[in-house]
Amino acid sequence: MVSIRSPYTPKTAQNTPENRRRAPIPPGPVIMGQKGAFVCEGSGVGSLKKVWTYRRKGRAGVYVGWYELGRRCAKSLPTKELADHFSKVKYQQLNSGVFTGLLDISFDRLKEDYLYSFRVRQLTQEAEYQARLTLDHFERICGALPSRRITQGIVDHFIVQRAADRTRQPKTEAQTISRHTLNKDISNLRAFLNFCKTKRCVTQDIEIKKIAAGSKVIKPLSEKQVAALLGAVSDKPTWYIRVLLSLTTGLRKNDVENLTLADIDLENCSIDTKSKKTRKAMPGRPLPASLVPLLKKYIGSLPAEQTRLFADTNTHKKWKLIRESAGLADLRYQDLRVTFSSVLQQAGTSLAVVQQLLEHSSPETTRRFYTNVDKALRRAVDTLPVDNWLE
Repeated sequence: MVSIRSPYTPKTAQNTPENRRRAPIPPGPVIMGQKGAFVCEGSGVGSLKKVWTYRRKGRAGVYVGWYELGRRCAKSLPTKELADHFSKVKYQQLNSGVFTGLLDISFDRLKEDYLYSFRVRQLTQEAEYQARLTLDHFERICGALPSRRITQGIVDHFIVQRAADRTRQPKTEAQTISRHTLNKDISNLRAFLNFCKTKRCVTQDIEIKKIAAGSKVIKPLSEKQVAALLGAVSDKPTWYIRVLLSLTTGLRKNDVENLTLADIDLENCSIDTKSKKTRKAMPGRPLPASLVPLLKKYIGSLPAEQTRLFADTNTHKKWKLIRESAGLADLRYQDLRVTFSSVLQQAGTSLAVVQQLLEHSSPETTRRFYTNVDKALRRAVDTLPVDNWLE
């Protein structure tokens, strides 16, 4: 066995035969290689136990030797094949704890390693922030448990207690968190547990599933509401173009704000976009032809040195004033994206096309949160020959 050490370790501290006789190899997790087992220091898992075969002078058969409970043991087999088979079986028996044992790692170390994996995989800061919030809630409810103490009962306790948590928004009556919020925590915790399972830190038997959250009410803007919103920003050129782009492209708020003049191709009626959230690029995203003259007029009024499409910022305070002046006090900026999706599907556009325009990885997300086909349902019901039935 050879312990993993830095290549800069002094010769006196290297794992030479002389040094092996001076000090035992510290216990650690085992990594199997072609030339034997390597032992990493400092994990608390015992090293592999040897099993060997040998012959004794003047005696028939092949012997298998091993150490068990501090005593040297041996068994004689008549042939080399039987001895090799027995040595493999005995090797697995002696090292079953090493092969199947769980590493006992502190919760802080697990949390640090898991959040660091977000940076390694180049995930967004928002995803890392959401995962950190869930782990903070888990630590608050269940405590900073080491990995071996995270069991099915602990996970179930977290879900029950987290569902009973109160919202932080100041309201007249205290309310528990929504099931959609709870499902986010469940998804984040499940990803964390899967990470721990790959590191052999928690048992594979833990199961965690989302709860039934019910269908979410999708409310796209009507034609009157869209006209009222555009009327409220008609005297604000940047906001007028901003709202029109959101309604006609379905882009997220941050993606609209990050548009530059170089992204807009007026000749081909398209724009090049790159999502900050999903990091997906969509060159040549189509624009309605009726929007091109408005964009050309707006771009022509911008200063020559400006490179961004919008020089101002889309703040919550500005958006609140606009929606109140339009008579839509509860309007979210996300509802513009919902309107884009629902209007396309009501017009007969397939779900797959809308999913690609919204840059969703799953059609289920598009269907559950961005689809309202009430008008299509009304048209379908109106085709029933009720008048003929009543004659």
